Amino acid sequence: MKFIKRADQLILTIDHTWDGKHLSDFFEAYHFSKKNKHLLHQYKDYTLNHEYVYDAPLKTGDLLSLKAYERDDGMYRPVFEELDIVYEDDLLLIVNKPPFLPVYPAHQEDTHSLANYVSGYYASCGLDLPVRFIHRLDDDTSGLVIFCKSYLFQSYLDEMLKRKAIHRHYLAFTKGTFPDQKIHTIDADIARDRHNAKKMRVAPHGSHAITHYQCLENHSNYALVKCILETGRRHQIRVHMASIQHPLLGDPLYGKPFGSLHRQALHAYAIALIHPLTGEQLLVKSNLPLDLQSLTSLRHF
Repeated sequence: MKFIKRADQLILTIDHTWDGKHLSDFFEAYHFSKKNKHLLHQYKDYTLNHEYVYDAPLKTGDLLSLKAYERDDGMYRPVFEELDIVYEDDLLLIVNKPPFLPVYPAHQEDTHSLANYVSGYYASCGLDLPVRFIHRLDDDTSGLVIFCKSYLFQSYLDEMLKRKAIHRHYLAFTKGTFPDQKIHTIDADIARDRHNAKKMRVAPHGSHAITHYQCLENHSNYALVKCILETGRRHQIRVHMASIQHPLLGDPLYGKPFGSLHRQALHAYAIALIHPLTGEQLLVKSNLPLDLQSLTSLRHF
C-alpha cells in the first residue's frame, strides 16, 4: 500500500491484497487494540473514501484515512545533536546509535540518550510526535534502532518483533579463532546472575534464548563473527559467546580489556523486515564505527 502522513492522519491507498476483505479485518490484522478501535469508532477518527463507515468491504484504490499520530507527550526532552539516519518514511525511523549512548535516559531529567536526540530531530523537522522505540541496545553497543512514528501501528511492530519477523544482525569481535565458517547455533536459556545484579548467565530454566553465529574472519587471537538473534534477551550475544569461551573483545562484564577498546566489540549492523504497510522487503545496514573498523580487513558485509 502507498501511504502518506497529513497532520495527524495517515492516508493509505488500499491495494489488491485487501480486495474483498473488510475494514474490521484490516484493524485486526494490524493489531489495533480494543481501546484504539473503540476510540476510532467513538470519535469517527477514520474515513473510507472520505466517509465514516462502521465497517465495509475494501477494494483496490480505496482511500483509508486514519488518525494515526499523537502529539509529543514530553517524555524525552529534545536534544539537538547530530543523528545518523539510515532509513525514514512516515511510519518508521531507523537510526544508527553511536556507542556509549543509552537508547533512553535513566530518568526524565537526564537528556543523554538516543531518544532525546530523536526528540530533537522531530522538533527540528516540525514533527510534533512522541518518541517510541521498538527495541533496545546496550548502552555501549553501537548500531541500528527502529522507532515508530505512529501510535496506531506500534503494536503491529511490537508483534513483528515478538514473532521474529524483524531480523537483527550483529557483528562481534570475539576472543580466539574458529575452525570453520559454517553457521552454528547456541540454544541456551539465560537468567540473571545471582551473584552480580549487572550480569546475566546461561542457566537452566531461564528465559529461552537462541543465537546463530558464523565466523567471517579469523585473526591471530580473535575473530570477526556475524550473529543473528532469534530472541532478544538482555546481554544475549555477550552471554552466549562467553559461554562457548569466545567472549567479546573489550567486554567489561564477560570478557577482558583489549588494547585501546573501551567497550564490548558489538555492532548492530543490519535490520531486515517486511515493511508493515508497503509489503516491501527492507534491508537496512550501517557501517562499523571507527573504534571497530581497525579490527578487520573486511569493509562490506
